[in-house]
Amino acid sequence: MKIGRREFLKGSLAMSAAAAMIAPRSVFSQTAESKVEILINEPIAKIHKDVYGHFVEHLGGVVYDGIWVGEKSKIPNYNGVRKALVDNLKKLNPGVIRYPGGCFADQYDWRDGIGAREKRPTRVNFWADTRYKTTKNYEDLPDGPQKYESNHFGTDEFVSFCKMVGADPYLAANLRSRDVRVFMEWLEYCNAPANLTTWSAERAKNGFKDPHKVSFWGVGNESWGCGGDFTPEEYATEFRKFTAWLPTYGVPLKLIGSGPNGGDVNWTRKFFEGLALKGGRQINKLYGWGLHYYSGSTGQQVANEYTENEWYDLLERSNRMESLVEDHWQVMGEFDRERRVKLAVDEWGAWHKQDADVPAGYLYAYAGTLRDALISGMHLDIFQRHADKVVMANPAQLINTIHSLFHAYEDKFILTPNYHVFEMYMPHMNATAVRTEFISQKVNFTRLDAQRKEIPANLWGLNGSASINGKTVTLTAVNPDAKNPRETEININGAKIVSAAARVLTSNDIHARNSFENPRGLEPKDEGVKIPVGGKLVYKFAPASVTRLTLNIA
Repeated sequence: MKIGRREFLKGSLAMSAAAAMIAPRSVFSQTAESKVEILINEPIAKIHKDVYGHFVEHLGGVVYDGIWVGEKSKIPNYNGVRKALVDNLKKLNPGVIRYPGGCFADQYDWRDGIGAREKRPTRVNFWADTRYKTTKNYEDLPDGPQKYESNHFGTDEFVSFCKMVGADPYLAANLRSRDVRVFMEWLEYCNAPANLTTWSAERAKNGFKDPHKVSFWGVGNESWGCGGDFTPEEYATEFRKFTAWLPTYGVPLKLIGSGPNGGDVNWTRKFFEGLALKGGRQINKLYGWGLHYYSGSTGQQVANEYTENEWYDLLERSNRMESLVEDHWQVMGEFDRERRVKLAVDEWGAWHKQDADVPAGYLYAYAGTLRDALISGMHLDIFQRHADKVVMANPAQLINTIHSLFHAYEDKFILTPNYHVFEMYMPHMNATAVRTEFISQKVNFTRLDAQRKEIPANLWGLNGSASINGKTVTLTAVNPDAKNPRETEININGAKIVSAAARVLTSNDIHARNSFENPRGLEPKDEGVKIPVGGKLVYKFAPASVTRLTLNIA
């Protein structure tokens, strides 16, 4: 029946590009170049709030000057945490926030980050020797908290930050350079009732009588690389050792395994085989299986410098996330027939070099562009199309580095285009994802192969996801075509659309971005959508856009 429906839709398409260019954004006609069919009677699963998670690592300007400015700072703050960040992040109703890394976690001792700040030790940051070709060299920094970790922001400050914005803390344990006892004592410090144990008494002495009640714990990070260079069999042994007989202190523990690097299905298969050696109960300990994938950059790897072909190239690379989710899910099912373990994509995003006007200490800091916004929309749509498989996702990072939602320097602060995509997609949160068919002409482009030769490639012309909550259907879609709109007929199987509204993020310039000088250069705009009596909804998706349609049904 699925094949029949798709063939029917394909057969009914009328490719009238000229009409699409002339018609207004919301029109009603007998033909359209693309079609979307929303199947509200074919639910996938509830879209977990933690799909809208985030990630904080002691990397570049993420923590120091990004999140933490200090209580005595002239920058407005809540107990040392940047006020503008808290106020804006709260609006997104964030899920979990992962901390303290990333590779930083693989050298971190949580005990360094508690107690009186003036007595906390200074350590060399994991990223201190980072080298890359730019005009500013991070390795040459003489000092500063971004390179020499002051530990002024630690466990208590992070959990307090999570409470400020309404998120759940997700702590990544150091499996490479600290032993099981250190991990168990961190659990004790966070979750044991006050004064019940030595470490819970220490927490109370530090001003936190009530337990932090941390449920989410990562057992290592990138254990195939910076987290220990383990083989999957070796990591399976370490995971069993770290998770054997953990005290819970009445807090349900949700353990996240250090999953694969991109498409390494052998890592997934051999790890699950290693757990199975000790019986099925080992798999029961695992809540989520971490997956990391960065789509990288293109050309000179500068965030806002790319050709039209490079625009498409990076979008197509980002689209690979869908096959990664499907491939690893299939392997996990060979060992977890009951599907108890879900995917936690706790590092994802594009990754460019830092902007030329950013100080050297702000490693990999840049203000994202419209291209990064489309990448965000593509990822969130993929996770929602696979809501039965993915229960957590965390772009790297929250602020100032890589695929961030915020950009800050001293008293300057802006929202990036990624922030606006997260805001647009919020109605999906906790709604039920439903199967949705997108039929559209592909976009053709050329990319460079390993020998720098141009080869033909293509990407779908329109894709997205849909969810239902009561009588409201939310449809989000990405049109990757840099020049052409997509006139699209939208049907809801088994229901009638009675009203609709649109919110659109787009620009005539595919390099558009926000900056400290022009903080509102790229923002979404609301549009009205008219519904004709007995007519079909035909909506024109703008070129180079992320769109949310709110459809109220009878």
